[in-house]
Amino acid sequence: MPDWVLPALFAGTVAIGVTVAIERLGGKKGGLIGSIPTTIIPASFGLFAASPTTADFQHAMFITPAGMLINSLFLLVWRLVPPRLPAWPSTPRLLSTLLMALLVWAAMASAFVALGRNAEDQLAIASLMVIVITAATGVWACRRNPPAPKQKRAIGLPTLIARGVLAGAAIGLSVWLGTRGIPLIAGLAAVFPAIYMTTMVALWLSHGEAVGAGAIGPMMLGGTSVSLFAWVAAWTIPTWGIVVGCGAAWFAAVTLITVPAWRWLNQTART
Repeated sequence: MPDWVLPALFAGTVAIGVTVAIERLGGKKGGLIGSIPTTIIPASFGLFAASPTTADFQHAMFITPAGMLINSLFLLVWRLVPPRLPAWPSTPRLLSTLLMALLVWAAMASAFVALGRNAEDQLAIASLMVIVITAATGVWACRRNPPAPKQKRAIGLPTLIARGVLAGAAIGLSVWLGTRGIPLIAGLAAVFPAIYMTTMVALWLSHGEAVGAGAIGPMMLGGTSVSLFAWVAAWTIPTWGIVVGCGAAWFAAVTLITVPAWRWLNQTART
């Protein structure tokens, strides 16, 4: 069986479960909880197994924080662009916003791959700097966050399946790229915003363009935990093995990012 199949299947299953959690808890709590390290776990399993060398695996992990920063900008487009669009019908507005967000993601991903190739010796330090920038961007977005109510109507099964398929495809592609000795592109493919994209589209179609905006800040902040997971996993998985190394990285990410962010969001909600 190819190395990418099991990680892709697991990632698709996790994506569906996380999506349901987001929709049940509401935009603020669900956006944060839904952004904890999930699909990156099978991606790290597959990349470690498929990468020709430990250095290739580490490069794929070190570029992941850049991918999460790009994902934050992808989400930010959904807040900044719609109010500036003409008074078109809903569908053209949705398609225009989606196209703009994908163009921003593609352009930034290409730029980070080019920069990463020219600075592979400094990727570990650069990744830490990107994590700090991503966290600061998330805090800024949360301070200006619009209301984030729970959805009144559940998203249909076809949409849930579409999210699982997109997430699984992204993870499968990233592992396949890892086997081809393209670690930087593999690392970015592993965090392609499949869940973010389908979440924003589904919320727009079901509840209008204003509802999804409330989950953007918490998702941006919560995504920092994925960045920290990847950075820590780059060291722990080669040292301690996949299971222990992955568990240690997940614990560090949730303890240092998700838990403090949860407390801060709850405090700001009461003030």
